[in-house]
Amino acid sequence: MKDDPIALVLDDLLKLDDILACMVARRNMISVMPSGDGFKPEVDQIWDSIHRAMDSVFGVIGEYSQIGLGEMEFRLQDHEVLFYVFPDTESALVAIVPALANKGLLEVELENARREILKIMENPKKESDSQKKDDEVCVTA
Repeated sequence: MKDDPIALVLDDLLKLDDILACMVARRNMISVMPSGDGFKPEVDQIWDSIHRAMDSVFGVIGEYSQIGLGEMEFRLQDHEVLFYVFPDTESALVAIVPALANKGLLEVELENARREILKIMENPKKESDSQKKDDEVCVTA
């Protein structure tokens, strides 16, 4: 899992103070988690409740992602769960943050991470190959 480029993107997100947990998930399944220790300890006490609520939200994502649903969120106790949907799928980048977090910066970081993960999903070759292509695109652009 440490070589998984998506897990590395999640590792970078977890370095942000206000991101308590992040994952790529779909209904009833977490596809990719950070490669390190996983979630921050604050999430442990509410994980079961959040996980059950997430399954309900993924029902809505499954229903509406095909027609352009891009983001969803819900608040549970003192936490917010943010969903950044991958287009035309039932999967999303999910982040758990404190309810009073300043979401402006987090939204930018999460959207950038979603785009990076989409690139990885579209071209699952080694990260170094995708970096070379990005460099070539930058040179020719």
